[in-house]
Amino acid sequence: MATADLCTEEEIATLVYGFYDKVRADPVLGPIFDTHVDDWGTHLAKMCSFWSSLLLGSGTYRGAPMPTHIALPGLQAPMFGQWLALFHQTTAALPNRPFAERADEFAQRIARSLWFGYQLNNHPDRAPTEIVHA
Repeated sequence: MATADLCTEEEIATLVYGFYDKVRADPVLGPIFDTHVDDWGTHLAKMCSFWSSLLLGSGTYRGAPMPTHIALPGLQAPMFGQWLALFHQTTAALPNRPFAERADEFAQRIARSLWFGYQLNNHPDRAPTEIVHA
């Protein structure tokens, strides 16, 4: 459940910006994101809105992440595992532990949902597999 006192918008921005700094520097994920994100300022603002809506119930996010992700070519389970590992590295450094733990819970669900949706859309003839953790 979203909780208005869980964290601040500034803490969310710290999470989002810190996480995407790691993603952009990652040798596997960085090139994928750089190929598909045209405007990082807009993307980061959208991600702050996304996480604010999840964690604070702000309702500021408008979008549908699944169609964007299922359209990406060549995604593999280890990529989602690496995404999660980078996310967990980011949250591990956050001083607000309840916020970090709740964000980690959501990240796990999001990664699994996107990976399952990706597989079902791109390989409907195969049973979905779990994320390979880095």
